[in-house]
Amino acid sequence: MTESTRYRCQVVADPAALAEVAAERVVTLAAAACADHDRFYIALAGGSTPRALYARLAEADIAARIDWSRWQVFFGDERCVPPDDAQSNYHMAREALLAHVPIAPAKVHRIEAELDDPAAAAARYARELEHLPRDVDGWPRFDLVLLGMGDDGHTASLFPDTAILGEHTLPVAAVYVEKLAAWRISLTLPVLDAAANVLLLVAGSAKRAVLHEVMQAPAPLAQYPVSWLMPRPGLEWLVDTAAAADLDPGLG
Repeated sequence: MTESTRYRCQVVADPAALAEVAAERVVTLAAAACADHDRFYIALAGGSTPRALYARLAEADIAARIDWSRWQVFFGDERCVPPDDAQSNYHMAREALLAHVPIAPAKVHRIEAELDDPAAAAARYARELEHLPRDVDGWPRFDLVLLGMGDDGHTASLFPDTAILGEHTLPVAAVYVEKLAAWRISLTLPVLDAAANVLLLVAGSAKRAVLHEVMQAPAPLAQYPVSWLMPRPGLEWLVDTAAAADLDPGLG
C-alpha cells in the first residue's frame, strides 16, 4: 500500500484478488456507515471490473456479513438505454448483485436514462439525491462511490473534452460523448469529491499506460478526467499487477 496526500494505492495479483479485497473493503465501510448513521449510501459503477466485485458480494459467505436492509443503492452513471438493455449499468448490477441479495426495490435508485430528454433524466436523478446527507458545501455525500477507469482516463461518464467536466452547479448532468455518438447521465465532479470514500478499481494491461501517467504526475492532468478527482479523504486505488506494470517501485 502506497499513500500520499492525493491517493492511496494497493496492488493485488489479479482481477479475482481485486474483487476479494474490494469486497472486504465494502463490508468494512458499510458496517462503519451503519454504526455511524444507520444507513449505507453507495454509488455503483459499471464495467467488467466492478461486476466481479458485485458477484463476490453476492456470494453467501460475504453476503451473510452485510445488513442489506441498511443499504441505499445509487449509480454513478448510466448509458441512455432501457434498464433491461445489456449495456445498462443498472442491468449489470442487478444481474450480478441486486437480484441475489435482500435489498428492497425501493432502496435501489436507478437512473431513468431511457427518458427521451437526457437533461430531464439528469434532473430527475438529482432529486433522488436530495435525501442523502450533505457535505460542508451542501453536496450530496455518499458513504462510498465505486468507480472504474477507461483506457482513455475517463471515470463514471466524465470523458475527456466533454462539457460535464466544467459542471460545478448541478449534482447530476447529461453529457454527450462525441466519440461514442451517445448520451450519458453522470454524477458530477463535486459530488464524487464530496464522498466519504472513493474506491477506484482498475484491472488489465489496457489501463497500464494511463495509470502510469496519472500516478506519476505531481498534479492533475487535463487530458485524463480520472486525475481530476480530489475527494477530501483522498482517492483509494485498487489495481491489479497487469494495470500496475508500468508503475515505479514504491507506487504500488
